[in-house]
Amino acid sequence: DWLYPNLSAESKKIIRDAIVYKGIYPSLDPKYNSWQRVVNNWNQVCNAGMTYGALAVAEDHPELSKMVIDRALNTIHLSMDEYKPEGAYPEGYGYWGYGTSFNVMFLSAIEKALDSDFGLTNTPGFLQTGRFFQNMTGVTNECFNWGDSGLRGNLSPAMFWLAQKNADPTLLWVEKTYLQKDDFAGFTRDRLLPAIMIWGKDMSLDKVAEPKISAWKGQGANPLAMMRTSWTDPNAIFVGFKAGSPSVNHGHMDVGSFIMEANGIRWASDFGMQDYESLESKGIALFGRTQDAQRWTVFRLNNLVHNTLTIDDQLQRVKGYAKIDQFSDNPDFMYAVSDISSVYENQITSAKRGVAIVDKKFVVVTDEVVANDKPTTIRWTMLTSATPKLGKNSITLTKDGKQLVIRVNTPSSVTMKTWTTQSTTSYDAPNPGTTLVGFEMKLNPNQKQAIQVLLIPDPEKNTKVKFNKVLGNW
Repeated sequence: DWLYPNLSAESKKIIRDAIVYKGIYPSLDPKYNSWQRVVNNWNQVCNAGMTYGALAVAEDHPELSKMVIDRALNTIHLSMDEYKPEGAYPEGYGYWGYGTSFNVMFLSAIEKALDSDFGLTNTPGFLQTGRFFQNMTGVTNECFNWGDSGLRGNLSPAMFWLAQKNADPTLLWVEKTYLQKDDFAGFTRDRLLPAIMIWGKDMSLDKVAEPKISAWKGQGANPLAMMRTSWTDPNAIFVGFKAGSPSVNHGHMDVGSFIMEANGIRWASDFGMQDYESLESKGIALFGRTQDAQRWTVFRLNNLVHNTLTIDDQLQRVKGYAKIDQFSDNPDFMYAVSDISSVYENQITSAKRGVAIVDKKFVVVTDEVVANDKPTTIRWTMLTSATPKLGKNSITLTKDGKQLVIRVNTPSSVTMKTWTTQSTTSYDAPNPGTTLVGFEMKLNPNQKQAIQVLLIPDPEKNTKVKFNKVLGNW
């Protein structure tokens, strides 16, 4: 509409016909419109695109336009319902930026063109999803990149819409951080970047204060929790903890996994996604979600390389699901606990994991497991880009002149280990500069075992760190 008066009649006809005959009409063919029945980002993206096309040709094709818009109003809620109850997006950081942004484009368009959003904006969880996205950014400005996501944090135009709708400028704290760096080269490829001028025109960055909350959790299809000691201290501790299920769209076998930052370094990492083309071009059927799907043979996607437990070298159960069972945002003891037993069905009787930031000084990861009726080997892993040095029940990590100590407290003996991150297959991506660190522990049949791991930044300063609480007393 901005350029419409400047287009020639011939150009208008070419564009109009392309929208109708190459866009809208094919979307009416059942062979091409399965997206309207799915709950993932493709529903949001396709419905938004078709709606924009329908609005653009409404004057010449009013009935067709109405049909397309009505279809969107009746189907986009399938994806929007996935934000329930608190706004956690099941597909992770990267696909939040895709699906949510186009969903916001859709809502913005129909509200302006039709004077109504037909109640969709108030879908439970949707207006709250800005907190999810904001808290997914660490102190390093890298994201909590679980699932099929990249590592780099991004400026999001949709956050300006959410801040406006919630009348909450604090939602723009991370966006303000990016904009004040005056380095926009990484954002110029964002196809929706101009929308910031529309949704942000009434927002002043000078009025954007830091968020009041330091810990956040979301349940839903893929529960998780994030916590930090500060929004302003570059040396703050940041932790992300993943529960959920491998079965969600773009999911990994990462239930129980965590990331951790301190002193400006990400000590506990996640590989995130591998480029799809690099796998599919070699014949990998990447998007199967059954237990025996080829997807789980990809090195980066299974539990063996995530910061979680592996039982007897077996894969997590795809159909398993874990919610956040306990949570606290107490600044001196922020934590989240999840019963992750279902992803180890028939491998172990039970497994619970809790992750906490204690006294704003260190992180504790506590596992409470019960073996089944056979001897069991538990593998505890953490991915890092730091250089490890193994000690007795400890590992010292060094990077950029800084250190973090991993200290294992358990009455049973453990074998401290490192594992290579270089795969031997022809299709896995290289992973230079990374190591898997951790330990193995053997359990007798039916043995109950508590495993406590402390992640201690500045070990020379924090020499007397102690923690001894069972998960039930958190």
